[in-house]
Amino acid sequence: MTARFVRLAEHERPRVRLLVDGEAIEALQGDTLMVALLTRVSALRQSEFDPGRRAGFCLMGACQDCWVWTRSGERLRACSNEVREGLDIVTRQPEAIWPLRG
Repeated sequence: MTARFVRLAEHERPRVRLLVDGEAIEALQGDTLMVALLTRVSALRQSEFDPGRRAGFCLMGACQDCWVWTRSGERLRACSNEVREGLDIVTRQPEAIWPLRG
């Protein structure tokens, strides 16, 4: 499976360009990050706890399953943040931003 979501309608909205893990993609204005990603791939992000992939759970901003990060380290919920032109997203927790303590 390459994509988890299939867009059935609203193909005519303006396009927005953003980067995901360094790859340029296009989404439609008003799409959430979750829609933008899952119309292309089967998972949103790499789990920070194990080798598994995460694709969102509650779809309403209450759980912790859809976190993605901006290149600068800001954490965003993919289910409730809209795409915006030039956004630069990474799907793995930036280790340099949150170093392990021990």
